[in-house]
Parts: sequence; structure tokens; C-alpha cells
Amino acid sequence: MRSGKYAGSSSGPKRTKFGPKKSYSSDRAGSKSDVPAGDRPKKSFRNYSEDDRPQKSFARKSFGKDRFDRRSDRRSDSRFESQSEEDISPDLIYGRHAVEAAIETGRSLNRLWVNAKLHYDSRFRPLIATAKANGSVVDEVENMRLSQMTQGASHQGIVAQVSAYEYVELEALVEQAKSKARRPVLIAADGITDPHNLGAIIRSAEAIGAQGIVIPQRRAVGITSTVAKVAAGALENLPIARVVNLGRSLEYLKSNSFWIYGLAAEAAQPIHTTDFSAPVVLVVGAEGSGLSLSVQNLCDQLVAIELRGKTPSLNASVATGMALYEIYRQTWLKKLPMLTREKQPEGSVEASKLERLDS
Repeated sequence: MRSGKYAGSSSGPKRTKFGPKKSYSSDRAGSKSDVPAGDRPKKSFRNYSEDDRPQKSFARKSFGKDRFDRRSDRRSDSRFESQSEEDISPDLIYGRHAVEAAIETGRSLNRLWVNAKLHYDSRFRPLIATAKANGSVVDEVENMRLSQMTQGASHQGIVAQVSAYEYVELEALVEQAKSKARRPVLIAADGITDPHNLGAIIRSAEAIGAQGIVIPQRRAVGITSTVAKVAAGALENLPIARVVNLGRSLEYLKSNSFWIYGLAAEAAQPIHTTDFSAPVVLVVGAEGSGLSLSVQNLCDQLVAIELRGKTPSLNASVATGMALYEIYRQTWLKKLPMLTREKQPEGSVEASKLERLDS
């Protein structure tokens, strides 16, 4: 008689109400029943070191393109230090002295950006009024905006957009120099690429009394925003000629009665024993390379600044300032009256001082 169970072994499949119970364990690959205990696959991240794990970004999330663009512009001054100062637009000048000189000399300023502190400074207000009267647009902005415009340079709270710098022709420079001085002095810069050096040379030359500067077009820096800033306003009062070929320009200056003196550390002639009684062109080379060989051959004389210390050379702008001072010192001494000393009574304090000086 048939019953509800199989008549076979008790290990066979059990019969239920809806038929034999089906086992699914054999259909699943990698199930617990197929893998011996203790040999389960490990999690994949356990095979990597700490450095292989993805790094979590803690940057602040932005919401929308406009908001991202605004935040990307908010940079501290330290982030601009890696950028070149030559990335600054050449039609921008910055710094109080540079902008003041541009306004006072009547140079065309298209626009002026100032911070609130400078905008309402009583000492600077007349200059802003003059700029407005000349047609300049004046905007009050935050320091961060000024730092963006100047790539993090020291703007001192003011930036101006000016017309392109106008160089003078070499012939006009010579005529102006001869009309201003009986023995004019010009500076020729040979291969100076550092804008800070050129700006400092311009500042020293104008302050001491030189009549102009000659710079080459190739392999040399021109008038940039950095040059104008370092020159501290001297650029507005000193004409500059930019020439295609410096060698030909030196020959032209020779034909106009100028004597060409080149500053060279290896020169045998000390500058303080050189006679600078004729019109002078002082040629200054770049740091390291110095004067090019072709320029040295065109010089009437090479002169050197004697150094007593262990430092082998000077900064180009410092050497130029020292040489200019020696050139003008000779001129000043010729204008001074001859000083005489009256004879002092023997045994007096004045007589003993003179004896020490004479000895």
C-alpha cells in the first residue's frame, strides 16, 4: 500500500505536500557549502596599502557654474607668488609713486582702481580729482581685486590703466640731451632682462641727473608694469630710446661727440681715476654675462669699480648708481671753489688737528 513517504533510504529527498524539496546550494558559485571553512575570499581592499586607498577631498563643494567662478577668483596673495610678474598687462601701472607721477605729468590714464583707504585719503584726494577732470574713470575696489590685477605684487592700494609707453627716437634723445646739459650723460643697457634692475637703473639715472637711457629691442626687457613700479615715477621724467641694434646706436652716439665707457669688473682702469669731462655714454651689462664682446669692442674705454671685500661683483643697478655718482662727482668738484686753511697758532687744538690730517 502506498504511503506519503518514499520506501527507500531515509537519506533521499523528502516528500512534501507540493513534491520533493529542491536544493539551491549547488547552483550558487562560491557559496558557503562549496568553500571550506576558513578559506573564504578576502575583501579586495585588504590587498592594498594605505597609499592605494582613494583620498577623500575636503574641498568646499560649489553649486552652479557662476558660484564656482566667483570662488575660483578669491585667491590669497601667496598664490600669486609663483606667477611671473611679466604676466601683468603692460598697460597697467601700480604703486603710489608711479601713479602720482603719471597724473602729475599729464599722462593719459584710461581708468583708475583704488581701495577705500586711499580713495578717501585727504592727501591723495586732489590727485584723484585731477584724474577725474582729465577724463579718467575711478573705481573703488577691494584689495583682492587689485592683487588679481597685479598678480600679487605690491600695489599699495592703487592701479591705473595707461596708454602704451612712448619711446623716443635716438636722434631726438641726443638733441634733448645736448639741449639740457653741456656735458650730457646717457645710459645704455646691454642685455638687461630683469625688470627690477632696469627700473632701479632708471630711478638712479633720473635722480642723479642723467639725460636719457638707450635699451635694445631684442634679448632685453622693455618698459613693463614692474619697471614702472620700481622706477617710482622716474619713468615720467626720463626719456628712453629703444633701438633695433645697440652696436649701431653706439656708433651713432660716437659720431655725435659722445665717449663710450663700459662697466666691466675685469677692466684695468679704475673708474675713480677716469676723466669724464666729455659727453658720456655709460654702458651697463647684465649680471653674470656682463657686456657682450661686440659692445666691449665699441667702447672707448672699459672701467671698473674697485671692490675691497670678498663679494666678486655688484648688482647691475647698484653698479650703475655708483658709476653715475662718480661721473657727476667730478663735475660737482670742478664747480666748487678752492678751499684754503688759515694758519693756526702753534699749540692750539686746531693746529694739532691739521697736523694729524696732513700726516
